[in-house]
Amino acid sequence: MSGVGLAAVVAGRPPNDPVRVRAQPPSDHAPAHDANTTVGEVNHAANGFDPTKLLYAWDYGKVSTLPTGQTLREYRLTAVDKDIEIAPGVKFPAWTYNGRIPGPTLRCTEGDRVRIHFANGGSHPHSIHFHGIHPAEMDGVDPIPVGQSFVYEFDAAPFGLHLYHCHVFPLKRHLHKGLYGGFVVDPKQDRSPARELFMLMNGFDTDFDGENDVYAVNTVGFHFMHHPVPIGLGELVRVYLVNMLEFDLINGFHLHANFFDVYRTGTRLQTNEYTDTIILGQAERAILEFRINYPGRYMFHAHISEFAELGWVGFFEVRP
Repeated sequence: MSGVGLAAVVAGRPPNDPVRVRAQPPSDHAPAHDANTTVGEVNHAANGFDPTKLLYAWDYGKVSTLPTGQTLREYRLTAVDKDIEIAPGVKFPAWTYNGRIPGPTLRCTEGDRVRIHFANGGSHPHSIHFHGIHPAEMDGVDPIPVGQSFVYEFDAAPFGLHLYHCHVFPLKRHLHKGLYGGFVVDPKQDRSPARELFMLMNGFDTDFDGENDVYAVNTVGFHFMHHPVPIGLGELVRVYLVNMLEFDLINGFHLHANFFDVYRTGTRLQTNEYTDTIILGQAERAILEFRINYPGRYMFHAHISEFAELGWVGFFEVRP
């Protein structure tokens, strides 16, 4: 965790100066928790993604049927070097899958054959390592040289919330630079209908000193404070929560004024945990389910104060 913190978004600073939070005194028209935030808006079009749209952007692949009757889903992932704006005016020299952080959220059903066509268009050797069960030759530990490609293929198992990431050393550099994404394997027995949201917790070391300066969900600090997530009154909400934070040992999620059921790794359809705060290590993940029965704005954030003050904070907007 950086002592320097997020850089100040003020007129006249150099384009890639580390960004600090602008402190704004609370007023009668804004909650005190709005005091620490950024000023302005990132260019989502230039980034190639919008953190809000990533909540709902499930990639089911190109679907066909094998001669055996098994469903085949094909995906295409390309490693690309790209500058990503992680706070207004603050660009990070990222390594990405398909030009975005996180990479596409791949989704299938347990037992589907998944075939991932990977091309390395970046400037370093890269790979894709999937969490789940698969043969050793599909494990993604062998680097794919620059300009070359590889096809990963396996049957999706077990059902649950998984992830993928580059597994080339040094791991902390390849992960921190942005080479990761979600991998959802649905059970054959459908879960209850719900508003489903994908949230990947990450962070960025803008001065490369081994300490993060910006924390976020879906990459852009403070995005969900400025753009609250709309949900219906009493609606079942299902959050697919993944932690891919580098340099810090833990991360977490806290929901104000409500509790949620926890399905750790999503590999069971029953829960034995009902809480308002969950702590996750790197690559840990959990499915959270809840309903909010009163209208209004409800904050969610890392219950690690520095993370919240440096961008990992937002609101749910509950509407009748």
